[in-house]
Amino acid sequence: MMSLEQYEAIGLWLGLGILYLFIVLAIRDVLKKSNAPKLGQFFVWLVLFLSPAVFIIKSVVPYFIE
Repeated sequence: MMSLEQYEAIGLWLGLGILYLFIVLAIRDVLKKSNAPKLGQFFVWLVLFLSPAVFIIKSVVPYFIE
């Protein structure tokens, strides 16, 4: 049986994943419709994919520090 904290953690990760997916789809649509240069598009995607990486690293690092 799962505890309430486990349900909350799963819900947080699923919710953030779904929200991130919608953000990716929206940004992809905007970049498709705009005449943004390729370098600008590269930096948009770079920032978009580095932001969740920082969140994941922030969640994982405390386990290795303890």
